[in-house]
Amino acid sequence: MTGPPPRLEISPPLINSANPWATTLDDLRRLYTCPSTGAVTTRTSLINGFDHDPAKHQYILFDAAQTGLAQNASLNSLGYSPLTLETYLGFIKTISDALPTRSSKGFIVSVTGSPEDIAQSYVLVASAALGLQFPLAMEINLSCPNIRNKPPPAYSEEALSTYLCHLQQAIHDAGDKEIPHIPVGLKTPPFTHAPEYEALMSALERAAPAAGGVCPVSFITATNTLGSCLVFAPPQSGSEVEDPTLSLFGSFALPDSGLGGMAGAPLHPLALGNVCTIRRMLDAPARAATLGHVQVIGVGGVLDAKGYRRMRAVGAHVVGVATGLGLKGVDIFGEIEAGLRGEW
Repeated sequence: MTGPPPRLEISPPLINSANPWATTLDDLRRLYTCPSTGAVTTRTSLINGFDHDPAKHQYILFDAAQTGLAQNASLNSLGYSPLTLETYLGFIKTISDALPTRSSKGFIVSVTGSPEDIAQSYVLVASAALGLQFPLAMEINLSCPNIRNKPPPAYSEEALSTYLCHLQQAIHDAGDKEIPHIPVGLKTPPFTHAPEYEALMSALERAAPAAGGVCPVSFITATNTLGSCLVFAPPQSGSEVEDPTLSLFGSFALPDSGLGGMAGAPLHPLALGNVCTIRRMLDAPARAATLGHVQVIGVGGVLDAKGYRRMRAVGAHVVGVATGLGLKGVDIFGEIEAGLRGEW
């Protein structure tokens, strides 16, 4: 591959991120027919699906300020979708087949798995693009905090480099078979220390020489949920709490350990910092030639037009919404657009 990889072309630059409310065909159809979304992201899938246990893998919506006035945050222990990648490509084909003409509004297929799985996923997604009425892109989710005993690979330069090596080979092999080259991005976890950002940039730079001097990644989605968070459920009248230290608070809101990945309003400042830092590092003079083309999808706590504007101001090419979708449904996108026009 020579020259920069294909870019995301999304208008309006407002999408859903991979989340529980983008799981089913009906979910995806509602998101696609919403006039205020510029593209649709699927929930993260694996080639063979995720072993979902409804007794353990759950989510809640809650009021982060604990004022009782309004929900503005989410916590989940879900992991990935129980539906396979093939199932999602089938959903996308169904939506495409219903269109009367070709559309510029497409899908971002969120995937995860081993480096070998990611290479196979790229071939499957890029091949599926041949028969659709709209463009496809692929997002590699290397950031989920809810997989037990498996830290997010995006925290490790070596792990990132391994994934990028397999991705490059898959793109090269697909090109030899005349399979179209589609945009590919990485979804990152929340970074809180300078070495984490440096590991990401180093891995991206290391991938550039093998790709003709330009990194093969088209975009970065920042950021995923913040792990190891805990919320108490309000105590129920007449209920007994096994641990007396929790008697004033109730029980854990999520099952098992009670821990999950947090998103929504509390994540917003951290997400803004991640987007701002990543954009600045990509554009640094020493890196711009190899990494300056990489776009950033800003995700984390965008609940209204003001949050959207903040994301765009710090360098997001596209803005993603997750918890807001869970709180308000697809109407959240129209509300954001109306707010940008001063109508909300």
